Amino acid sequence: MRTLTLILTALLTSVTLRAQEHVSFPTQDGGVVFADVYGKGDRGVVLAHGGRFTKESWSSQARTLDQAGFLVVAIDFRGRGQSHGGTGLRAGDEGFRFDVLAAVRYLRSRDARTISVVGASFGGSAAAEASAESKPSEIDRIVLLGAYADEPEKLKGRKLFIVARDDANDDGPRLPKIQASYEKAPEPKELIILEGSAHAQFLFQTDQGDRLMREILRFLSAP
Repeated sequence: MRTLTLILTALLTSVTLRAQEHVSFPTQDGGVVFADVYGKGDRGVVLAHGGRFTKESWSSQARTLDQAGFLVVAIDFRGRGQSHGGTGLRAGDEGFRFDVLAAVRYLRSRDARTISVVGASFGGSAAAEASAESKPSEIDRIVLLGAYADEPEKLKGRKLFIVARDDANDDGPRLPKIQASYEKAPEPKELIILEGSAHAQFLFQTDQGDRLMREILRFLSAP
């Protein structure tokens, strides 16, 4: 009986976390982005995954945002799943910002009144590039999770930087670069330093995961 209960619970959980709609939309460089859609309403959120993840990795967070009244689009970046870029990019330009901008404009086409972007790790870098290149008021808020901006002074809208204190890679701790990026970014902005060493989306799997989700919800929901 216990085994059957566990199986049924797992099946119900998989149904609950499944995206309600699968969509695709074009990028400005001729590519195509595939995405999962959750929720409804006029407050849009783009979820941009990190380098080791895909759009499905956001299912739990997307459902939480859905329950809070957001219309959520979790994208696969070009080179992941079925998403792919165009052919007109100059050498050295990977074009990930175009995937984020395509999702933002897709949400506008669904009558989203405000749009936020939550980007993790390299997805955060892409989100920052998209914010810098976006039209005025196109992206209202941006969350950079374990990520920094190369040109922070060009970031638009409200900004939330989040990083674990001891998060590091082969080049050393990430916190100093993120703090420097935060300091150069224009107001309004926030910096939240969580405990531990988990990087970006991996924080959701730690004892900091609940607080991380609460901080994101608070930031996205604030008037």
